[in-house]
Amino acid sequence: MTDSSLVLVANAGDGSISTFRLSGDSIERLAVSGGLPGCSSFVADSARDLVYAAVKGGSDAEPAGIVTLRLDRETGRLDPVSRLDLPDGGMNYLALCRDGAGLLGASYGGGYGISCAVADGVVGAPVSRIEFPNLHAVLPSADGRFAYFVSLGADLVAQYALTDDLRLVALEPATVAAPEGSGPRHLVINDAQDAVYVLTEFSGQVLHFARDAEAGTLELRDAADAFDPSKGLHHSRFGADPRAEHLIWGADLHFGAGGRRLWCSERTESTLGAVSVADDGSVSAPERFVETEPQPRGFALSPDGAHLIAAGERSTTISLYAVDGDRLELLRRAETGRGANWVRFV
Repeated sequence: MTDSSLVLVANAGDGSISTFRLSGDSIERLAVSGGLPGCSSFVADSARDLVYAAVKGGSDAEPAGIVTLRLDRETGRLDPVSRLDLPDGGMNYLALCRDGAGLLGASYGGGYGISCAVADGVVGAPVSRIEFPNLHAVLPSADGRFAYFVSLGADLVAQYALTDDLRLVALEPATVAAPEGSGPRHLVINDAQDAVYVLTEFSGQVLHFARDAEAGTLELRDAADAFDPSKGLHHSRFGADPRAEHLIWGADLHFGAGGRRLWCSERTESTLGAVSVADDGSVSAPERFVETEPQPRGFALSPDGAHLIAAGERSTTISLYAVDGDRLELLRRAETGRGANWVRFV
C-alpha cells in the first residue's frame, strides 16, 4: 500500500457513498456522493477509477439498477457514467471478473444472479441468469473461468463455469450443500485458489470448502464458530428478529495476515473476530473478540493488512483500527452517514 489510500463506504440510509483518505494512522472524509438510493453494495475497478454501485428502486419509473460512477482520486467525488436498470430486483453483491470486462451480481430479494459484459464502464444487459432463493453473494475465480453464488435460502453454493462470452454453465454437481439451516451469506477465495470460505448468517460459522482449481468444484471440509461464545447467542433462523431474540447474526468476512486469518463480523453483539486458517486450510474459532460499530454489516482490511475499517448499520461513524495479529487497536472514528454497510479500499 502507498502512503495514502482511498476508502469508499456505502451509506444505505442516506443513499450515498463516502470517500475517505487513509494516511498513516489518520483518516479524513473527502466527499459524500449522493443520488444512490439504498446503495448496499458496490465494486471498484481501481485500474480505471470506476465504481459499480447497486441501488434500489423507488418506483416502476425508477427500478433498481447498477450505476457506474467515475472516481476523482483528488476530490473523492463519484460522478455517474451510466446505468443498467434491473426491474426484477436490485443486487446485494457485485463482483468484477476478467480484469473488469465482466460483472457478476447476486440479488437477495429477487432470488436471481446475473453475469454481464462491461465495456468502457457501461454494464450490458445480462448474458446469463440463474435462480436460487435469497442469493447473497457471488465471486469469480482469479482466472475468470468459474463463478460461485451463495444461496442463503437454499443452504448451498452454486458453482458455474464462465464461458468466453460470460455465460454461466452449471458444473457437475451444480451445487454443494452447506449445513441445513446455517444460512450461508458471504464468501472469499484464498490466494492459492484451492479453498473457498463461507460465513453463515444463522449459525455464525466459517465453512471451509476445498476447491479443485482445474475442475472448479468445491467440497466441504470443516467449519469453525466465528461468534463470541460468552454472549449467550442462539442459532438463528429465516425470518427471525436476531436483536429481539438475541440470535446469531453473521455478516461479513475478509482475509488478513496473508491469508492466515479470516476476520468476521457478528451484528447482534457487534463484534469482530479472527478465525485462524491452518496450513492445510482448516479453520479454528477466534481466541478473542472486539466490540465495534453497532450492527457491523460491512468492513474491510487495507491491502497490506495493517488497518481495518468497520461500519455499522446502526451508526453514522466508521472505526479505524490498527491490526496486530488477531488484535485490533482503535485509532480513530470518522463520520460517514446513516446505515453504513459496505466498505472497500480502492
